[in-house]
Amino acid sequence: MIITVESAAFSYGDNLIFDGVSFAVNEGERIGLIGANGEGKTTLLKLVLGELSPDCGQVVKKNGARIGYLEQNGGYSSGNTVYTEMLEVFKAELSAIEKLEKLSQKLAATEAYTPEYAALSAQIENLNAYISSHDCYLAEVKIKTVLNGMGFQNKYGQIIDTMSGGEKTRLKLARLLLEQPDLLILDEPTNHLDVSTLNWLEEYLAAFKGAVLIVSHDRYFLDKLTSRILEIENKRLSSFAGNYSKYKVLKAERQARLLKEYEAQQEERKKLQDYVDRNIVRATTAKSAQSRVKQLEKMEILEKPYIPPKSPAYRFTYENTPYENVLSLNSLDLEIGGKRLISGGQLNIRRGEKVALVGENGTGKSTLLRQIRLGGNPQIELGRFVKLAFYDQEGANLNGENTVLAELWERHVAFSQTEIRSALARCGLFEEDMQKPVKSLSGGERAKLALCIAESEKGNFLLFDEPTNHLDLPARESLEKALQSFDGTLLFVSHDRYFISAVARKIVEIEDGKLIVYDGGYEFYAEEKHRKREQAQAEEERLKSRARDEEKKNSYRSKKERAEEERKKDAVKKLEQKICGLEEEEARLNAELSDPAIAADYKKVNEILGKLQAIKLQLDGLYKDYETMI
Repeated sequence: MIITVESAAFSYGDNLIFDGVSFAVNEGERIGLIGANGEGKTTLLKLVLGELSPDCGQVVKKNGARIGYLEQNGGYSSGNTVYTEMLEVFKAELSAIEKLEKLSQKLAATEAYTPEYAALSAQIENLNAYISSHDCYLAEVKIKTVLNGMGFQNKYGQIIDTMSGGEKTRLKLARLLLEQPDLLILDEPTNHLDVSTLNWLEEYLAAFKGAVLIVSHDRYFLDKLTSRILEIENKRLSSFAGNYSKYKVLKAERQARLLKEYEAQQEERKKLQDYVDRNIVRATTAKSAQSRVKQLEKMEILEKPYIPPKSPAYRFTYENTPYENVLSLNSLDLEIGGKRLISGGQLNIRRGEKVALVGENGTGKSTLLRQIRLGGNPQIELGRFVKLAFYDQEGANLNGENTVLAELWERHVAFSQTEIRSALARCGLFEEDMQKPVKSLSGGERAKLALCIAESEKGNFLLFDEPTNHLDLPARESLEKALQSFDGTLLFVSHDRYFISAVARKIVEIEDGKLIVYDGGYEFYAEEKHRKREQAQAEEERLKSRARDEEKKNSYRSKKERAEEERKKDAVKKLEQKICGLEEEEARLNAELSDPAIAADYKKVNEILGKLQAIKLQLDGLYKDYETMI
């Protein structure tokens, strides 16, 4: 076990965060940690990390265990370039290679059979063992693999301090992956990742040797990676075997079972107490009544199962039905700041369609939604009677100085205060939130307010930009249900693949400046992308094979070239024979060293070591010659 938490409790002053928390993280495990906002997930992580101490109970860490932690929105500052910073991870490995080169040069200039020669040989042997066991020569390959997978393939030379917050968080994650700790703790790791990077990260973490503890609202990510779910709810921690989808089933079954047991016990207690009340004063039945009193006293009272707060209940409606064609993009050219994002984009969305707009970060998804909303572009045509309702992930259309109540009421002055409060409460904002300034709201509260406003606009065409960002899992699932039942038209941007899979029936991807339409849901889109990748790889291999065949064909164009080829083959054959002879001699000398009689003769051992070193140097040169000839 890497970490064991036993009966831990923690409070901030008089505010109890959780109590009686026990769990363990075993080597190689994949665990998801979930819970509503404010339930104490981050606090629990800090206990595991040793940044906080429990009020009671204990947290035990395995001696020498290395823990890597990615904070939510947590990058770092550095004046280094991206590549230089990643090289720091392999400082010891690269230093070992450099030291080996220097020692090898020093050995070559040292007289054989001397104590100095023997000492250098021993150091070189130890270094070779270290380099082999730590894959030192693969350091740069590992760096490029992770940087490219995390979307930094074109940013090796960028100074880290010039990057955005999201890029710094991604880079921090890249560094943690390269460090390969025994336990990797990730707090919302998918927040700043596009779909292609998410897919890469899932594959990488699936093969990761250490244990992983993930706090995430990304249900698709949890489904792909986790084999156990820990949930903090009502100050307690529960454990469920399986991924997120399995957790949903197991929790519902457990909740139903606990409620049934509780209700059955309450019914039994009621019957026993009723009998006691009616018979305790009667002489003829007092004895049997006393027996039931004892039954009641011995009975272990079951705690009433916790019923979580009611989830938001979003409801999107509209008053007027638009014509069949809701949106048409006709040879759309879209650019921002002089950068062309889309060239010749073609898209038609019909009434009732639910469309997800996907693509890598920076391809123009949010820009396209804003252009549709603002209008005025002749290449973007909305159908007749279309009424838009817009959700902006940044909340740019909210007035930070307003209270929550005023923000919605000022938009609908004809509504009564009761209607405004009811609408806000249904969306997850309650009495204690009404007088809060909008600028003081948490990300989740702002999202709920913005969704409530979008609801109130009664649009028949919804434009939603990352609507699940900042929402906890119950709110996301409520939003999914509302949009599934909405019979109007929806175009949305999201990185939440679970959400896309649940809602979208058509996928539009912005790729290489083009709009590519997939007439199916997320699973169809993923299969088509996989098929296209395989086709591209097959085509690339076919072209390489053709190039090799052409090169082979061209290599026999003249007698002179054929003669040169034969000479080269002969030279390679002789070189192979020489290498083989030296390797046999090396094996024979190593066998002699294992002879106890020879091992006891210091001079003989030094003589053999000198011969072995000479053979090694010869072989190193021959191997290099061989590599250049084949």
